[in-house]
Amino acid sequence: MHAFDTTLLIVRLTVGLTMVAHGWNHAFGGGRLAGTAGWFEGLGLRPGRVHALMSVLVETGCGIAFAAGFLTPAAAGALLGTMIVAGVIEHRTHGFFVFRNGVEYVLMIGLVLIAVAVSGGGAASVDEAADLHLGAWAGFAVCAGIGVGGSVLLLAACWRPGRATAPTP
Repeated sequence: MHAFDTTLLIVRLTVGLTMVAHGWNHAFGGGRLAGTAGWFEGLGLRPGRVHALMSVLVETGCGIAFAAGFLTPAAAGALLGTMIVAGVIEHRTHGFFVFRNGVEYVLMIGLVLIAVAVSGGGAASVDEAADLHLGAWAGFAVCAGIGVGGSVLLLAACWRPGRATAPTP
């Protein structure tokens, strides 16, 4: 395995498993799923319980797929969508830096997801073992289409900001 493939494996595992942990926390951490639903409702996502459950399913399921390098551009796109939604509904109003709850964290994860979607999963991936290859532009298009398209549709259909103040997660 070449250095580039090793790098992709490290990045996929780190980001993918971080997203799994994030999704797991939405379901089982602190306020559990009900707390996450209330937090989402407070941020203006309606209905909060549906979005909480979907965040758990997308972040854990696509986090595992991304870590494994399975349908990498699609998994990256779904996770990118969650980063875009989080950036828009919560982080954008707090500036750039993560220590102020700004966009820094979601921006960096989003860019890494796009980069891996463009590069492909690498030699140590399910995509490679199954001979599932997309070119760089196709990987970008799949990732951006799912991530940007899905987040725009979700926000247009379900985000109603300003109706309540979000409790701290």
